[in-house]
Amino acid sequence: MSSRAAYAAAADELASRVLRALRGAGDAALVAPHLDSSPDSPGSLAALAAVRVIGADTFTPHVLTGAPFHAADAAAVARAFEAFPVPVSSRSARTDERTAAWRDWATAQLLARTAGTGDTPMPAVPPEADEDLTDTTHWQRWSVRMAQLAPLATPGLDGPVRDAARGAALPLSRGLTRSVLRRDFPTAVRLLRWLALLHHDGIALPLEPQTVLDHVRLLGGAGPRTALDLAVAAHLLTGGGTGHARNQPAEAPA
Repeated sequence: MSSRAAYAAAADELASRVLRALRGAGDAALVAPHLDSSPDSPGSLAALAAVRVIGADTFTPHVLTGAPFHAADAAAVARAFEAFPVPVSSRSARTDERTAAWRDWATAQLLARTAGTGDTPMPAVPPEADEDLTDTTHWQRWSVRMAQLAPLATPGLDGPVRDAARGAALPLSRGLTRSVLRRDFPTAVRLLRWLALLHHDGIALPLEPQTVLDHVRLLGGAGPRTALDLAVAAHLLTGGGTGHARNQPAEAPA
């Protein structure tokens, strides 16, 4: 197996673990066992990279359902960022670099809250102002970027990205519709997460998100990461997760 394939397989495996936890399949630690069970453990580079890829979504069972996020998991997330340090972001950085910076910030926020400490190896402050977030003139390109920022479509992650989404229900809906018509279901589901969060916040939408979710669930891909995005959107649409546990400290490992 090539390195790229190994990294992709590790990300899918971690997404599957998170999805099982979100569905209530036990409350055992999920990130630490992911590192321990990987080839060439303890903690292969592929497994550590997967934690970076899944990022803030690793915390969704805790944020949406109140499932415990164990101290061992918090340590495993911090270890992944030590293995792959966060690059310094600036206003002159490329769009993909600024997008990665926002995703890292989201992970930092949730790790600090669940671990009960601000002592993390990731940035505690948002990246520098990103004017591209609010410019929806070219909504096709903008919606693709918002899809890449879908892990921030999580209760409790207030900031410029969520503010941009709150004021852009129509561009998000256009991007979602375009993705469905193009059968680009991974992008469609990530945009659906944003619309589900707006629905969760009581914001009126130009389309019915539950209908789109049912459609994509029937026709979309069955990959673990897409399935995780669908599950998060479903929780937000049904009101099943309010994020009531997000400020609680992590519990001790089982």
